[in-house]
Amino acid sequence: MPEPLPQEPYTSGGGRAPEDGAIAATGMGGAMDLATSEGETLEKRPGGPDGTGPWDRPRSLWSDAWRDLRRNPVFIISGLVILFLVVISIWPSLIASGSPLRCDLAKAQEGSQPGAPFGYDGQGCNVYTRTVYGARTSVTVGVCATLGVSLLGSVLGGLAGFFGGLSDSFLSRITDVFFAIPVVLGGLVLLSVVTSNTVWPVIGFMVLLGWPQISRIARGSVITAKQNDYVQAARALGASNSRILLRHIMPNAIAPVIVVATIALGTYIALEATLSYLGVGLKPPTVSWGIDISAASSYIRNAPHMLLWPAGALALTVLAFIMLGDAVRDALDPKLR
Repeated sequence: MPEPLPQEPYTSGGGRAPEDGAIAATGMGGAMDLATSEGETLEKRPGGPDGTGPWDRPRSLWSDAWRDLRRNPVFIISGLVILFLVVISIWPSLIASGSPLRCDLAKAQEGSQPGAPFGYDGQGCNVYTRTVYGARTSVTVGVCATLGVSLLGSVLGGLAGFFGGLSDSFLSRITDVFFAIPVVLGGLVLLSVVTSNTVWPVIGFMVLLGWPQISRIARGSVITAKQNDYVQAARALGASNSRILLRHIMPNAIAPVIVVATIALGTYIALEATLSYLGVGLKPPTVSWGIDISAASSYIRNAPHMLLWPAGALALTVLAFIMLGDAVRDALDPKLR
C-alpha cells in the first residue's frame, strides 16, 4: 500500500494554528466542486487524514435556494402566516364557532363582547366568525387563479419561446391586446353579466386576463435557457424537442415564473376583494372580505370595527404573500447571493 503523504507538523511558536475544519489542500484533500452541464455541482468532503471521502449528493439551484430560505426570517414569518391562513381556510371551525350567516338584528353594530370579540355588523352577524370564514374564499380564489394563470401562461409562453417564428409573433401580438385591457374595467364589464354566486367566474376572469404576464416571463426564460451549451449538446445527441423542453429547459426556466406567481397570488386576493367591493365579484350569501368591507363602508363612523377587522385580515394576507414572493426571489436569483 502507498504510504500516506507526510503531514507538516504544527508548532506553537511561529507556525499558524489550523482553523476549525481546515485541511491540507494537497493531493486529493480539500473541498472540490465539479460543475455539471445544468448548473449542478458535486461537492467532495474530506473523510480522513488523507483527504479522501465520499461524494456528496448533487447541489442545484433549488437545494441552494431552500437552504437560503430556511435561514431567512422573512420567509419563516410569512410562511407561518400563510400556513395559518390555509389551516383556518380548510377548518375554520377550529377557531370560530357558529355559522357566519347566523345574524341577530337586535345586536346590529354592537361592539366587542363575550362570544363576539370583533363585535357585530349592520345585520347583526358575528364579525369574528365572518372574518375567519372569509379567509376560505380569498385563499381559494387566490390559489386557483394563480395555478390557472401559471399553467396556461407557462405552456403558451414556453412553446412560443422554444419554437419561435410565426407562433412567437402571434402570441406576442395577443399578449399586447390583453395587456391593453384594464383589469378592473374588464371585471366590471365581464362579471356584470354573471349571475352565479360561486367563485369560478371570478377565477376564470383572473386567468383570462392574468396569463399574458406569466406567458411573457416564461417566454423570455425559455429563450435564455435554450441557448445554453447543455441544450445544444442534447440536441446534437438526438434528443427530441419534447425531451429537451421538459427535461433540460423548463426546470432551468421555471424559477422566474414561480417568483412572479407567488407575488401575484396576493394580488389576486386583493383583486377579488376589489371586485366584490364594487359589486361585480362574489355576491351574498357568499362570505368574503370584499363583501364585508363593502357593507361596512356605510357604517365607518358609527361602527368602525365592522371595517377594521376584514380590511386588516385582507391587508395581512396580501402582505404575507408579497413577503413570501420577495424571499423566494432573493433565494432563486443568483445575482442577489
